[in-house]
Amino acid sequence: MHGKLLSRRALNRATLHRQLLLRRSDRTPVEALEHLVGMQAQTTHTWYVGFWTRLRDCPPEAVAELLTDRRAVRVALMRSTIHLVTAADALALRPVLQPVVERGLTQTYGRRLTGVDRDEVVATARELLDERPLTFGQLGKALARHWPEHDPEALAQAVRALVPLVQVPPRGVWGRSGLAAHQSVEKWLGQLPPPAGSVDDLVLRYLAAFGPATVRDVQVWSGLTRLAEVLERLRPSLVPLRDETGAELFDLPDAVRPDPDVPAAPRFLYDFDNLLLSYADRSRVLTEEFRSRSVTRNGQLPRAVLVDGFTAGTWTTVVERGSALLTVEPFARLSAADAAALEVEGADLLRFLAGDDCSPEVRIVGPR
Repeated sequence: MHGKLLSRRALNRATLHRQLLLRRSDRTPVEALEHLVGMQAQTTHTWYVGFWTRLRDCPPEAVAELLTDRRAVRVALMRSTIHLVTAADALALRPVLQPVVERGLTQTYGRRLTGVDRDEVVATARELLDERPLTFGQLGKALARHWPEHDPEALAQAVRALVPLVQVPPRGVWGRSGLAAHQSVEKWLGQLPPPAGSVDDLVLRYLAAFGPATVRDVQVWSGLTRLAEVLERLRPSLVPLRDETGAELFDLPDAVRPDPDVPAAPRFLYDFDNLLLSYADRSRVLTEEFRSRSVTRNGQLPRAVLVDGFTAGTWTTVVERGSALLTVEPFARLSAADAAALEVEGADLLRFLAGDDCSPEVRIVGPR
């Protein structure tokens, strides 16, 4: 196997650097979104922490304005999961990732859609959604008037897969709430998609934000298959590397790979942070202790604390009027310096979540 060996720690530092987690960035929220190729955002608000932990100056209201100003949208993309992306990426990336979304439809609802003319469903749904945003319940009920012999839920999910649908505000807006109502990305943004981007460009953007990475890593992140041939096609323009297991990694030739001894400050990650879900081999960041706690019945992931770049504990919050409590449960005893740094970082997180007027309290329980 050719290529320079990257230790686990070196791979960790390179990953943190690409994910804007080694040092907070001065990028704007839009610039960060473009670099990260979006942020996983199937929950309504927890992903705001992903901006706070990466950017130096990022009040939640500034991120919320991206949604209300239609500069960013929440739409199904990588892994057929809702991501927050820029308006331009929503239009350009969805055609590239369309096979991923349709595969999920076939696996879950294929039999329930037997005999349905999907083109007719799409045409009817677009007419309905052009009039006003609809929830899936409303959309399914309206479509069932035309296809009464078919399951309304399956019909609505067919539209989700075949039409790029935006979850429109106030859903996802900081400090607000609303039903998960949808409209086509073209209608919401008032523009038609440009020519679709290429799979090659998508892979290169992944390496810029997540690399160095294996073929399987890129496939897990995107949901696309048969990417080995893409990496082979790109090989002449990439740098070959290998990890401690001997797996081949690919990277961009001008990408920064920091010294493995560069310090990494504590970071609080939200439950579906990109860093936790975008690799086949997640040992570059995840510890066995965190993995063992990540297997839950409802699929909800714990919120991770990074210490020295690796998952070292979990965190929860209780925010009430005038007060806010953050509880950190480390997996092992923390040094006095790490505990102090977490308390400072945690207090800043509480002020982000609850406002500057709150009385923040950080508790580190268990091993310390």
